[in-house]
Amino acid sequence: MQAIVLVGGKGTRLRPLTDSVPKPALTLVDRPFLAYMVEWLGTHGVTEAVLACGFLPDQLREALGEGEHEGVKLTYVTEPDRRGTAGAIRFAAEALGERLDDRFLAVNGDVLTDLDLTALLRAHEERAARATIGLYAVEDSSHYGLVACDTAGAVLDFREKTGEAVPGAVNAGAYVLEREVLDLIPAGRQFSIEREVFPELVGAGLCALPLSGYWMDIGIPERYLQATWDILEGRVETEVRPTAPGLFFGPGCAIAESARIGPRAVISRGCTVEAEAAVAGSVLLADCSVGAGASVSESILGTGAVVEPGARVDGATVAAHERVVAER
Repeated sequence: MQAIVLVGGKGTRLRPLTDSVPKPALTLVDRPFLAYMVEWLGTHGVTEAVLACGFLPDQLREALGEGEHEGVKLTYVTEPDRRGTAGAIRFAAEALGERLDDRFLAVNGDVLTDLDLTALLRAHEERAARATIGLYAVEDSSHYGLVACDTAGAVLDFREKTGEAVPGAVNAGAYVLEREVLDLIPAGRQFSIEREVFPELVGAGLCALPLSGYWMDIGIPERYLQATWDILEGRVETEVRPTAPGLFFGPGCAIAESARIGPRAVISRGCTVEAEAAVAGSVLLADCSVGAGASVSESILGTGAVVEPGARVDGATVAAHERVVAER
């Protein structure tokens, strides 16, 4: 089974962390974010992940590596320009050529999830569908597209982001597609699977299935932090082993005995937290330094950031190698 993974976006809502690092390569606890998705795909029988790249593709390759990851073959393709969700799927499919399976998965690469793809594949086959959308129930659907289905799972209607904070089943960004669906996608230009392909398939073989489990779009700092705590506190199935509930200390980090860490914190590899400093509800990416008596709360420090002695960081996202000075 092959999966096309859409990882071409710039992750602008996570800036400045993503100014020089593509969002899928950004570290989440102890590994590149995209590694979680590849590992999840592998548990559902995916043997090849085709990564449809766009922004900073070389850094993505460096973060995840070549060859295989956890038994899943990695194939990288890079769009020459922005193609949209459907356009990226077609571009990746054309890159595979005859190697593309007649039935394949396509997933958005910006969510942390453990949804049951095996159930999605089974429902797709049982219904002889042309395309099947995985759905996820949320309390606030204002930022997502709502999907309405009949009792047999056939899609009846889409309501794109309404802005209304109402509960509903939203598109989870996980699809099973028959190869013939590619014929609905024009080559070489931007095209949306959500807005242009799926509406064309309503009443013509488009199904959906509600899936249970964990699902989180990490596209903003608040959700990046929440996903971190959900991993460390066991609300999503991953291979991560916390140092303690809500805490993770990476290799080579140095934490002074009098420093106060937590509740909730990630102190990544090579970080230093000096005497009387406090870090709570925050993530320090690799090689950060928090000086004596400084405080970091509800924040994310980019790689190599420095918080000088006595400085305060509260509810902030600090760029890589930025220096935060104490107020005078």
